[in-house]
Amino acid sequence: MTSDVDADGRFRAAVERLRVPGMGTEVVAPLLSQLVHLLRPRRVLEVGMGYTTPFLAKALAEAEELAEAEAAALVRKTQPYLAKGWELDEAWIDSEPALLLPAAYHEPYRPRFVAIDDLSDPDSSAGRVTEALTGLGLAERVTVVNSDMRGAVGRLPAEFRPIDFAWVDAWDCLYFFENFWELIDPDGGIVVMHYLMTYPEGEAILEYIADTQRLKPGEFEVLNLLESRKLRQNSMTVLRRTAGSRPRQYSDTGQRPRLGGQVRADAVALARSLERPDAPDAPDAS
Repeated sequence: MTSDVDADGRFRAAVERLRVPGMGTEVVAPLLSQLVHLLRPRRVLEVGMGYTTPFLAKALAEAEELAEAEAAALVRKTQPYLAKGWELDEAWIDSEPALLLPAAYHEPYRPRFVAIDDLSDPDSSAGRVTEALTGLGLAERVTVVNSDMRGAVGRLPAEFRPIDFAWVDAWDCLYFFENFWELIDPDGGIVVMHYLMTYPEGEAILEYIADTQRLKPGEFEVLNLLESRKLRQNSMTVLRRTAGSRPRQYSDTGQRPRLGGQVRADAVALARSLERPDAPDAPDAS
């Protein structure tokens, strides 16, 4: 426990050195961290490095560690059912790790994080981010593209497609929307843009986004969140791309779970992929 407390203290001290009060990300950064844990994105893009960067990197490292532990625990709780030919049931769903879908663990969770910044803003802490990441042991988590946004599309890693989660903390959000949008996963990819509310240029961008949504129904959803106590740097705009959303339904009416068929087959596949050669009672698909 002491080591965890020490690690938390080191993290707080490191990010505090990156905090610029006028940037307005002291609440946003922990929220982005929680969104990473919620969504488990595999390809994360940040435009505009700074206070938020270590939060994203740390959340991805934590999520990767958790995903590995969850997969192993999911197999352990599933093996008796498979070995004895039992049907998966409510007790299986609710036992730890609870509520997990076996199909979500077939591929190891190995997220990529790319951050774009040309390090030219004298008011930003971007130039100090790499040092902070190194001190926290997170530097290898972040691929830095030293470029302004307009020159960065062609410099992204070739395999960095599609982007599952993008955090855009930059002035030219309209350029991002027009030039990066097709890189966002059409099956629920998320774009979070900072500070578009309560000033004319930002409101114009929001109107443009709203017009695009009307012209392309089903392309994306929009949510604007306002920190109403602030004069500026006071909002988040969340876009969720839905153009290629796959239907997902895991229960029948009354929330009766569908635990046979594909769910059971996925549980068998996961158990076989993670089982040790010397493990007793190897699972049977019957």
